Amino acid sequence: MTLHKEKVESFQMTHGNFMRSLDTSLSILDHDISEAREIDAICTGTWCKAIENSIDELSNYLYSISEPRWVPASDSKELHRLRTRIHDLYAKYRSLKHRTTH
Repeated sequence: MTLHKEKVESFQMTHGNFMRSLDTSLSILDHDISEAREIDAICTGTWCKAIENSIDELSNYLYSISEPRWVPASDSKELHRLRTRIHDLYAKYRSLKHRTTH
């Protein structure tokens, strides 16, 4: 029983670190997109493609996370918050891309 408990605690710690890293990545993307809004010419093909790829990759990570039953409710809420945040970031990016191409 102790081995199971240690594995669960290890998973929870690793899962928490991963979630914090995803949150940090989303913050960096949010900052980059906000900066780009101030500079109209920044949304070049290369920059836009890099941002879109980053958003897609982070989205894939977030939506591929399965939640084991022993994960605390706070982790489930955090995952939901991050999924909402990536959706909002994509919308923010699309509005910027649309603005610079028109």
